[in-house]
Amino acid sequence: MNPRLAAVAGPLKGSTFLLKDEDVLVGRESSNQICLADPSVSRRHCVIKKEDGQYKIVDLDSLNSTFVNDVPIKERVLKHGDRIRVGDSTLLFHLHEGEVQPATGQVRFDERQIATGATVEVRMADAIYLMARDLSALMKISTQINSIRDLGELQRRLLELIFEVVPAEHGAILLADGQEGDEFASVFGLDRAAGSDAPVRVSRTISRKVLNEGVAILSNDVSDKEDFDAESVISTEIHSLLCVPVTVYEKALGVIYLYTTDPHERFDQDQLQLVTAISNIAAVALENARHVEWLESENERLREDIQIEHNMVGESARMREVYQFIAKVAPTISTVLIWGESGTGKELAARAIHQNSPRADHPFVALNCAALTETLLESELFGHEKGAFTGAISQKKGKLEVADGGTVFLDEIGELAAPLQAKLLRVLQEREFERVGSTRPIKVDIRLVAATNRDLAEAAKQGSFRQDLYYRLNVVSFHMPGLRERREDIPLLASYFVKKYAEKCNRRVLGISQEARARLMQYDWPGNVRELENAIERAVVLGSSERILPEDLPEVLLETDAPASVGTTKYHEAVAEVKKQLILKAVEQSEGNYTEAARLLGVHPNYLHRLIRNMNLKSALKKYS
Repeated sequence: MNPRLAAVAGPLKGSTFLLKDEDVLVGRESSNQICLADPSVSRRHCVIKKEDGQYKIVDLDSLNSTFVNDVPIKERVLKHGDRIRVGDSTLLFHLHEGEVQPATGQVRFDERQIATGATVEVRMADAIYLMARDLSALMKISTQINSIRDLGELQRRLLELIFEVVPAEHGAILLADGQEGDEFASVFGLDRAAGSDAPVRVSRTISRKVLNEGVAILSNDVSDKEDFDAESVISTEIHSLLCVPVTVYEKALGVIYLYTTDPHERFDQDQLQLVTAISNIAAVALENARHVEWLESENERLREDIQIEHNMVGESARMREVYQFIAKVAPTISTVLIWGESGTGKELAARAIHQNSPRADHPFVALNCAALTETLLESELFGHEKGAFTGAISQKKGKLEVADGGTVFLDEIGELAAPLQAKLLRVLQEREFERVGSTRPIKVDIRLVAATNRDLAEAAKQGSFRQDLYYRLNVVSFHMPGLRERREDIPLLASYFVKKYAEKCNRRVLGISQEARARLMQYDWPGNVRELENAIERAVVLGSSERILPEDLPEVLLETDAPASVGTTKYHEAVAEVKKQLILKAVEQSEGNYTEAARLLGVHPNYLHRLIRNMNLKSALKKYS
C-alpha cells in the first residue's frame, strides 16, 4: 500500500504527496505540508490524519469548506478514488496502486487539442424550434428524469435515454463546480456496452470550450483531421463526437459529451440540436438533484452534530451553539456548570444533558438552593435520620441518595450556605456523604449539573463562595443566552406559548398580530423566556379576539416606543403621551430629584427610573442630571 494525494487541478497540479502516519495539513500558510497559494483557501484549511489504519480528512473551520466528491464535509474517512476539493485545487486520494475507480461512471480527460475544421457549432437559441419536433422523445425524457432525485441515478438514466435517440457509444455528463473557472467538480461516464465499468475518454479542450463559450460542437471524421493530434486519434479512435452545454438560468452548469468510434456512424446536425434541446430539459433536473444531494449531506452533518433530545425552543445561532455543547458533554461524566440570567432555561438545558446521557434511564433530581433555608436545604439534599432534629419523626432519603445512578441539578448554587458548600465539595471529591444525624457514610454514583446567575469566579475571589468548590464545579461550563441575545427566536417562542396556553384555557387563538409581534421583538425581556411566557399567558387569558393584539400585552411592553414600521392606535399614543407629560412635570417640580418626583407621582423610584428608560425620556431630562 502506498497512500498518496495527487493534485489534478490548481496551483500544484501534477504534484504528488505521500501520506505517512503523521498529520498532513493543507492550507495557505507556508508551514503547511501542502501549501496552496490560493486566496479562497484558509490559512489552515483542513488536515488529513491516520486513525485506526484509515485516513480521515477533517475541515478546520475553513471559510469556504472542504469538499469530498463535491459534498462539503466536516469530517470524513477517505476511500480510494475520493476527490478532495480545497479552493481551486482538486486532490485525488490513492490508497493503493492502480487506477482510481470512482463510484460513478469513469471519465478520463484528454488535454490535447482537437481539430476545428468541418466542425459545427450551435448556439443555444438555435435549438429552440426543436421543442416542437421530436416531441415524443423529449416528453419521455422529461417525464422520466424529473422524477429522479438521486444525482448519480439521474445522470445514468439521462445518458441511457440519449443513447436511445443518438448512435453514441460513449457518453459523459460533466458538471462545473459553480465557481469562476473551467474545472469540473462532478463527472459521470457511461459506455453503451459496458455500462459505467469502462472508462470514458473526454477531451478537456472541447469540454472547456463548450462550458466557457456556451456553444454546442459537432465534429465528424475526427481521425481524418490533419490538425488533430495523431497520438490522441490512435488512443481514442474517435470518429464522431458531439458536445453540448447544460445551462440553467443563463449559468453554465456543465456539458453533455458524446462520441463514437464506429466509422460507419456519423452524428448529424439534427442530432446535435436534439441533444441540445434535451440538455435544456435536463438542466433544471440536474441542478435540483445536485442541490438536494448537498442539502441531504448538510442535514446529515447537522444531525450528527446536534442529534440530541431536548424540550428547548429556538433555532438561532446562539441556541445552536448550546445544542452543540450539550451534544458533546452529555455522553461524559463531567460536572457541568450552566450560567446565565434568570429565566433563560438553564433547567431545560440540564434536563437535555441528562436525557442524552447514559444516565437517561435513571432519576433526574432538581433542587433550588435559593428556595429553602440552610437547615431545610441540608435535609433535602443529604436526608436525615429519625430524631436528628425536632420534627424528624422518620428516616428520610435526601436528593443525592434518590438520584443514585442519575443526575442531580442544583439551581442557584451561588446561594448555597458556606457549611453546605463544604459538604457538597466532599460529595464531589469522594462521592459519599452522611445523612443529618448519622455518621455512616453513604456511597452514591451521581452526575452533578449546577446553575447560577451569579459570577462565581468573582464570588470566589471575594470569599463568598469556596474557590475549591468553584473549581470542582467549573469542569465544563456554558452560557445560556438571554432572550435579547437571540431575538430571532422570540416569534417562535411566542407562537409555542400561544398554542400551549390556548389549549390549556380552551380558547381559540389563531396567532399574534403584526403590531403585537413587533412589540415583542422591540422589548429587551429582562426576565427572559420566563417573562415572555408569562406575557403570552396573560394575553391568551385576557384577550378577546382570535389574535393577540398589543392591548393584550403587559403594560411594560407598551411603554417602549413602537417600531417606525408599525403603526399604533390613537388610544395607546394618547396614554403614552399623558404618561410622558406627567413624568416631565413631576421631575420639573422636584427640580430633578427623582425620589421626590416618584413621591409626587405615587410610584416607587425604581418604577419611575424604568418608565424614564422605557419611554426614552433621558435626553429630555438631561438638564436635571
